Amino acid sequence: MSFELSGVSVRYAPSLPQHALSDITLSIARGEQLALIGPSGAGKTTLLHTLALARSPENGSFRAFDAEPWALSSAQRHGLRTRLFLAPQTPPLPPRQRVVTAVLAGRLPHWTLTQALVSLFKPADPRAAFDALARFNLQDKLYARVDHLSGGERQRCSLARLLVSQAEALLVDEPLSALDPTLARQTLSVLQQEASARNASLVCSLHQVELARAHFPRIVGLRAGRIIFDAPRAEVSDRMIAALYDQSESGTSATEAQDDAFVCGPNGEGAAPRHFAPGCY
Repeated sequence: MSFELSGVSVRYAPSLPQHALSDITLSIARGEQLALIGPSGAGKTTLLHTLALARSPENGSFRAFDAEPWALSSAQRHGLRTRLFLAPQTPPLPPRQRVVTAVLAGRLPHWTLTQALVSLFKPADPRAAFDALARFNLQDKLYARVDHLSGGERQRCSLARLLVSQAEALLVDEPLSALDPTLARQTLSVLQQEASARNASLVCSLHQVELARAHFPRIVGLRAGRIIFDAPRAEVSDRMIAALYDQSESGTSATEAQDDAFVCGPNGEGAAPRHFAPGCY
């Protein structure tokens, strides 16, 4: 199992009373691919950061690769992080850096300080960077400066880092936000092929609901920091999607989405998906 969360809550900041995530229960198996969907502010990014060991839960149980990361020493937790790759929506790429160097930074968790410094001046494996960029049709940008790339090119350059990493869990936040529809489908295909090839878990937050439903076997809907539904894509109905994004404040829509998920089991017999928010049974 890559990740197991039970009753996990995470605050926006220790000094703030509001929770970014509340009572999250979620299990993600090795090699599983799932999409996180939900309105802006639903907690998708915070959940990815929690999985990436960048945010510690306030309560609940959280295990990553069968270990309790926040019970480990800092050095042991760092070792666990080398098995993860988090691709943020806004890539942290130094503007004056060459693309080849930016891509090879995906190997930093496994390099010594000396190897990292040497690669700044003489890229350690330019062929690997070239091959990774080629999968996103960016091979001609190998020695370009990052600040000469368009927004979509920067986003794909950041994802090329993922391809040269050795991660066993790929956590990707809105990877298609700066891409046109054709590039979005191609990019999603590359990510899924890579995850399948290395039997890595892929957790991807998306605003493109139609792509999530078309390409991911499992879909998790979040709203206001809670999981509203967690179901195979065949069980995710239009009504559930509409309710998830409904802007009403009453909470009725979210309850309707949960109820609809419950009655739409795979055999038409009301079989529940793997997880519902508390109180919806």
